[in-house]
Amino acid sequence: MPLKTIGKFSLSYLQVLDDKGKLDENLEPKLSNTELNKLYRAMYLARQLDSRMLKLQRQGRLGTIPVCTGQEACVCGATFALRDSDWFVGSYRELGGRLMRGEPLINPMIYYNGYEEGSFNPVNDRTLPINIILGSQLPHAVGAAYGSRLKGEKENASLVFFGDGSTSEGDFHEAINFAAVWKLPVVFFCQNNQWAISTPRANQTHSESIAQKAISYGIDGIQIDGNDVLAVYKATKDALDRGRAGEGPTLIEAVTYRMGVHTTADDPTRYRKNAEVEEWSKKDPIKRFENYLIEKKAWSARKQKTMEDEIKAEIEQTVKDFENMTDFKPDSPFDYLFETETDDIKALRAEFLNEIGKDADNA
Repeated sequence: MPLKTIGKFSLSYLQVLDDKGKLDENLEPKLSNTELNKLYRAMYLARQLDSRMLKLQRQGRLGTIPVCTGQEACVCGATFALRDSDWFVGSYRELGGRLMRGEPLINPMIYYNGYEEGSFNPVNDRTLPINIILGSQLPHAVGAAYGSRLKGEKENASLVFFGDGSTSEGDFHEAINFAAVWKLPVVFFCQNNQWAISTPRANQTHSESIAQKAISYGIDGIQIDGNDVLAVYKATKDALDRGRAGEGPTLIEAVTYRMGVHTTADDPTRYRKNAEVEEWSKKDPIKRFENYLIEKKAWSARKQKTMEDEIKAEIEQTVKDFENMTDFKPDSPFDYLFETETDDIKALRAEFLNEIGKDADNA
């Protein structure tokens, strides 16, 4: 018998604002000027806080941090499409989204000073803690969506962020497969920032795109301009709406770029060229969105100056508050090993505190 075609597939690419901020009016999402300004402020705040924490780390005043600059449109645009009752499941490069979900500015400073308490969101308990292990948060997002279904919460969905490197992990495939089979309202949001530490996108997968992996699991997939916050918002909202309507999960590949280091323990000059960084800097998501707002007459130089002054003051006050904190408990990790402290744990805690005391005496 001759071979026959059993299926044909296609993949869409979405861009609402081009690199200069020029708008495709047919694709423009319906957001008020107030909403647009709120979204812009969230992106700008994320950029400034990220920059300030990087300086603190370089001065030895903060521990190792991941850098989020360049990916603000991805995180803030997608988070803006969520409801408070939805699940926000992140990795470690979603600073802007976490702030939008109510996390205090001081929290990331506490967290990157070595205290897990900084990952706790006191405002929204459906914002899961920072996750460092690549891909392991994806099954959590699926479980959260499934749990909501079991509880009869038909309108709640999950949004899970991950990088291009995570698509090589088994958790990525297992999570999508379960979500697809159960038709769960999960939006898998891949921030394809071109580099998994020092591994380039071309060495990560032989697929022409990451979005096309959705085809394998029978779900919707789309590739978008990840530096275009309107495209990010629209694609995420559309995916959430489909999920709420019982149409199952969506895989979004947001093509963006990590402008800085992977973490402050990384030296990207060893594996990527400055020309590549400079080319991507021309696609800056914040400047692009600002150009759009000005053209729309929703923003002005006066508003920009007022916002910059407010955010600078807010961040500087937060730094002062953080550095005035003296109640950090260095042995707190021992509190969470077991429900009941064993003799071995007691001994280890005492040894740890003794060593810290020696270091303090020798300082």
